[in-house]
Parts: sequence; structure tokens; C-alpha cells
Amino acid sequence: MKMLINSPQTVVVDALRGLAAAHPDLDVDAEARVVVRRDARQGGRVGLVSGGGSGHEPLHAGFVGHGMLSAACPGEVFTSPVPDQMVRAAKAVEAGQGVLFVVKNYTGDVLNFDMAAELVEEDGIRVERVLVNDDVAVTDSLYTAGRRGTGATLFVEKIAGAAAEEGAPLEEVAAVARRVNEASGSFGVALSACTTPAKGSPTFDLPDGELELGIGIHGEPGRERRPMMPAGEIAEVAVGAVLEDMAKAAPVDGPVLALVNGMGATPLLELYGFHAEVARVLAARNVPVARTLVGNYVTSLDMAGCSVTLCRADEEMLRLWDAPVQTAALRWGR
Repeated sequence: MKMLINSPQTVVVDALRGLAAAHPDLDVDAEARVVVRRDARQGGRVGLVSGGGSGHEPLHAGFVGHGMLSAACPGEVFTSPVPDQMVRAAKAVEAGQGVLFVVKNYTGDVLNFDMAAELVEEDGIRVERVLVNDDVAVTDSLYTAGRRGTGATLFVEKIAGAAAEEGAPLEEVAAVARRVNEASGSFGVALSACTTPAKGSPTFDLPDGELELGIGIHGEPGRERRPMMPAGEIAEVAVGAVLEDMAKAAPVDGPVLALVNGMGATPLLELYGFHAEVARVLAARNVPVARTLVGNYVTSLDMAGCSVTLCRADEEMLRLWDAPVQTAALRWGR
């Protein structure tokens, strides 16, 4: 498998060096593997820190900046960052108002962020933790106890980041982040396996002519495999699974945020065509769409496929979603 890299051993550091060269408004420590918003301590805001294995770009480093994350900690490919990275990030962004850790529900991430929170609290910094577990496809999987954290991470980081930007206290920022997670659901579909730099070949076998429904962002198994289907049928399955899960709390008849997310190797031509089908299914089910985002945001290296994330949005969430944001991967209003 041909890759545009120097070596598997340096791929993460090289990517961080490139991020630093492209975005001088970020403080990037490639060796320590911490990306910090340069003005993180200005204005006395709550600091937002997230992180996870590399290979999901632009998540998380691409979301560091005005109106979103204060810092991000990239781990090795598909491997959790270590507590030292999280502690370093928290201390770099703490401005007297505390720090919120946004944690995707994978065992390594949870354990390491918990350990980092204990270390940071020992130094007198207040910490809140929000767990993102939006994937409705499966309950327990290869890396997870409970539901996996996927596309809703973007919604949580954007909306909580806007609240922090406005000067909301730590408890309120954490509360809105939890509300967003609880109001969200995601479902992923793989058309091909991904290839990690270290392995150099597909991480699992997905025969030609088949797709996997409910795939995880590390290639974890989903609900089932089926023969390849048209985009409209895939949208029926994905949207139906998310709405069915969300309806357990209450009927989904109000406005939603909708994310059609590429897994890394699916072109925008296909993603926009797929979004047309998602919009059709939602309209047929009388679910109004308040805001839409289409593109590659929470990827899985070179996997072909996509995921659908919906969030039942109230007025405050929509206001915070619309608030200005300026990061490497997401920007509007400035």
C-alpha cells in the first residue's frame, strides 16, 4: 500500500510539524504531541481539552481555535494519548476558570483522561469530564464498554466551545456538553477497510460487493454485512437506526443538527449525493433539519464510507452552533 509518509514511526510527528507550518496561530509541540490555541489563556475562559488516537483527522487538532477547543492531544494512530499529554495541555490552557475534558468512549481514552484529571486536580485545577458515547450501532465493542464515541464529538466540542467563548462557567459548559451528547446519535457505514501506516495493509477483510453497517471509526465490527446497496437504501438504514434510538427518549419531531461525515476516502461528490438521501429520509419522517454539515470531520484513515450524526437541537444549542468559530477545519462567522 503506497502512502505519502516518511515512515510509520514518524507519521504523527510529521503531521504535527505540517500543522504548525500551515497554522501559525497554533502552538504545536510535535515532540510532546500537544496542540494549543495561542490565545488560550486570554479572557479568563474555561479551557476545553480533547484528544484521541491519530488517524481521525481533522479530529481533534483541527478543531483547536476560537470558539472550539483550547488544546488537543494526538496519540499514535488509533491509540490513546497518554496522561502526560493531557496534563500538559490542561496546564497550558487553564486561566483560572477550570478545564473541561471531552472524552470519546474508548477504554484507553477514558482511563488516561481519568488519570490526567486526578493529576491536574492535585495541582489545584478544577476539572470536569464529559463522555461522548453517541454511536447507536452497537453497545460493547473491541475498544469500548458501552457505546462508542464518534461524530457527536464535533457537536459537543463546537457547542461547548462556544459556551466557553462567551464566558460561561465550567459547570455550565460541562452541562451543555452533556446535553448535546445525550441528544445525539450516530451510525457509520464502511465500503472498504482502512489501512494503518504500521500494518501497511487493510485492517480487516471486507469482500468486494459488500458493505458493513454500524462500523466503528477504528474498523470495529458493526451490526451486519450486506451486499452493496444504493445510497438511498443505505440512508434509510442509517437514519432509521439513529431515529429509532433517539425516539427511546422522546419522539424526534423537532429540529436537528445533521452531520454527514466522510470516513476519509469518500469524495464530496458521493457525500453530497448521500446527504440528498439523508435529507429525503428525514423529510419523509417529518424531522426538520435546522443545520447541516457535510464533509470529512471524524475520519478513519483511508476508509471509504460515511456516518450520519443527528442531534436534537434546542434554541440554545442552535445559537451556540451558529456562534463564530475559527479553527483549521471549521470556521464561520469571523
